Amino acid sequence: MQSQPHIPAGAEIIGSGIGDGPGPQVMAASSLDGTTAYSSDGQDVGKISEIMLDVPHGRIAYAVLTTGGFLGIGNRLHAIPWSALMMDTDEKCFRIAMTAERIKTAPGFDKDNWPSMADPQWGVSVHEYYGREPYWGNRQETR
Repeated sequence: MQSQPHIPAGAEIIGSGIGDGPGPQVMAASSLDGTTAYSSDGQDVGKISEIMLDVPHGRIAYAVLTTGGFLGIGNRLHAIPWSALMMDTDEKCFRIAMTAERIKTAPGFDKDNWPSMADPQWGVSVHEYYGREPYWGNRQETR
């Protein structure tokens, strides 16, 4: 029987930095708020403003990236599949394997009009945009 390659269901961790306390494998979600995200072409594309949980299944679904705007006005929000992020412990940032232009043109929403993130059709379209399998598709139930 041929073994399948390991595909992480979560964010990949790169770098050598392991700080004091917990992490980077286990961290408080609040400690990631405000973390800058960079595109594959090195552009600052925004900051993580929320971590969205799939409460019934006990896992992270999305990080919400805030882009654009000035002093919180005109910001655009983007749901980024958690598996599309890489945590860089050396630079203390997230990296997204996509160009800045592609991230800026990703489907987004504003703070007053959030999508129904539990809608599988919406979720599939977001995951497809970022080239990821939906996180609920590779779930392994242990109960």
